[in-house]
Amino acid sequence: MTLRSFFLTLLVAALLFLSLAGGGVYWVLAQSPLTLKDGGVQETPSAAMFVPRQAPAMLSLLVNPDRLEALLQLGTPVGERKQSRRELDEIKAGLLSKTGLKYRKDVEPWLGEEITVAVTSLDYDRNGENGQQPGYLLVASAKDGEYAREFLQVFYAKSAIAGESDLVFEQYKGVNVIYRRLRETGEPSLASAVVGDRYVLFANHPKVLRDALNNVQVPNLNLANAEVYQQALDTLTAPRIGMAYVNLLALAKNAEIDPSEPVPTLTLGFTVSPQGLVAESAISGLVKPPALTTALNAPVGALNYLPPRTLLTASGVDLEGFWGQIRQGFGEDSPVAGLFEQALNNLQAPWGVDLPQDIFSWVRGEYALSLLPTSLTQPDWVFVAEKNTPEAEQAIDHLDELAESQNLSLGKVTVGERPVTVWTALEASGGRLNAQVKGVHGTVGNYEVLASSLEAMTQVLSANNTPLVKTNVFKEAIAPLPLPNYGYFYIDWAKSKPLLTQKVPVVKVLELVGQPLLDHLRSFTLTSQGRQNEVSRATIFFKLGLKK
Repeated sequence: MTLRSFFLTLLVAALLFLSLAGGGVYWVLAQSPLTLKDGGVQETPSAAMFVPRQAPAMLSLLVNPDRLEALLQLGTPVGERKQSRRELDEIKAGLLSKTGLKYRKDVEPWLGEEITVAVTSLDYDRNGENGQQPGYLLVASAKDGEYAREFLQVFYAKSAIAGESDLVFEQYKGVNVIYRRLRETGEPSLASAVVGDRYVLFANHPKVLRDALNNVQVPNLNLANAEVYQQALDTLTAPRIGMAYVNLLALAKNAEIDPSEPVPTLTLGFTVSPQGLVAESAISGLVKPPALTTALNAPVGALNYLPPRTLLTASGVDLEGFWGQIRQGFGEDSPVAGLFEQALNNLQAPWGVDLPQDIFSWVRGEYALSLLPTSLTQPDWVFVAEKNTPEAEQAIDHLDELAESQNLSLGKVTVGERPVTVWTALEASGGRLNAQVKGVHGTVGNYEVLASSLEAMTQVLSANNTPLVKTNVFKEAIAPLPLPNYGYFYIDWAKSKPLLTQKVPVVKVLELVGQPLLDHLRSFTLTSQGRQNEVSRATIFFKLGLKK
């Protein structure tokens, strides 16, 4: 078993237990009055004291997996419990299959209430000649230190029998450290230790483990005492079953960062709800915290013009201000803002428009955007914007001018008894003139509707369609989210998964690592709640269901 696959297995295990909490949580909380009824515990990851403050990422489960499994079993219908337990046992066996360990026998007797997995560094030895060598750290709390030591003895005994490595024992900072030395290369590899009868540590290299022990003894080095992390924790007040932390700058740069740089970070707390998982999130360390617009006490009216079936929907107020907040908050030269700009460039390139200048600049009122499931390769889209400024009409006329500058023809047609403007590309073929629709726009009340096709515009203007905002699916997707807020970002995962997997490479990675959770995911919805103590707040709802 390679070190990379070993730590990937551990990360998958942590995600798996989060998914167990979510996948059966509807049954659990609807039918059981027992523990975790408030959605979790008030604990924060104690293992953060082992993690360096510049760490790229950390994921923690704050409830013992057996407690979550017991709740899942209790909430599962009686006739399905045997099959459910068999599936859970198969998953656990699969996760440990290449280690030779058994969960019930070797892990369960000592495992406490917390499991934390962290990427401590993108290059732990800072040696460019051997490429990037990420540091991985696993910290598990132990309810019985003696059992934990016996576990390590069994683990390394099985490794020694395989004959691929020798065991090295050393004392470091008063802690007994064990690690493997590969016989073929002489290189050290997997290292572990039991600290204070309370924590079991695994690292993919002895240096990573030694650094973790240094972090405990020098508080200024560890994440637990980092100011931006503490600021974020102060705003996350809901009970939770797990937490996640991401250094956005390290993620965007894919490189070690200068400690003097402003470091935007994302911290999340996961709470169980009757329909799934609710994640409170906090972004700290922004260069310039965003200015606040007026908060909303209900979904924006622009949502009333979106068709009922959607892959992805975004809505809110003041699109121009939202884009400015992203650039100013992270810094215009920040790699994090650069990721947003790269995505924007990919979106606007086929249309020959400058979205911030030609669209965002005049959308200062309500807006709503939807991708429609008309095609898995090229879905239709609808964009609705409130025309509440004098510049709006001029901007729409400018869009017509841009269309003409790209040799598109402008024409007028009637859709649902309303006149709309159509942008078409004329092509001569076989002695015939073919017209291909490139875009449509028209006015409905105080809103301008832009669509990618006549079919999409017809769905908007059809009197027979129930608008998205009035469908039960969307109502359920936003119900657990707080009010007031600053709009919604919604994805129907089941419908959009093929498109996202094809168009967004990172989704393929998420599928590999988070498959247990994604198997239960139906949709997710995000909303912003503005700022609290210089920390930008948002809440994400993961609607989950039993695995199909």
